[in-house]
Amino acid sequence: MSSFDIQDTPIYGLTVLKRQPIEDSRGLLERLFCQETLNELLDGESIRQVNRTVTRHKGAVRGLHFQHPPYAETKIVSCLRGEVWDVAVDLRKGSKTFLRHHAIVLTEHSQTTFVIPKGFAHGFQTLAPNCELIYFHTADYRPDAEGGINALDPRLAIEWPETIAERSERDTMLPMLHGDFSGLEVS
Repeated sequence: MSSFDIQDTPIYGLTVLKRQPIEDSRGLLERLFCQETLNELLDGESIRQVNRTVTRHKGAVRGLHFQHPPYAETKIVSCLRGEVWDVAVDLRKGSKTFLRHHAIVLTEHSQTTFVIPKGFAHGFQTLAPNCELIYFHTADYRPDAEGGINALDPRLAIEWPETIAERSERDTMLPMLHGDFSGLEVS
């Protein structure tokens, strides 16, 4: 039996993994990552960094973040505690789904992982207090390559499921998309 059921989304390259835990009377064992199984989704790249976030308040929004090429990264995101509405925005230049977004709910019980490829911005909103996420990244964080889009950008028309209760000063200051933004060149 495979550790993951790999599911496509309406946006090419954006993938959802349904983890397949092994359970018995003691509890469960669940694989969060497997290089061999996910190698094709990662385009042969390795995980370079693992990060964890804890967001205390319901309704908080983090994002929308990405790294500019050549430091673009694939992110593998899972919820360890709580419940979040996780969203990815297609920023790939020339993509048929350019500027479209897709969101899924991640919970500690859903056994669901979001695989967000290079060329996407990523963010989430907490649907419960004290949410904890784990991220696997295919690139090291580079402050000089950091990019972001304001989560309230009208061009994206993201309908956040809750009233936004909190955003960081940094995220509030992220720019809206310029009319001439044509996307990110990712290979």
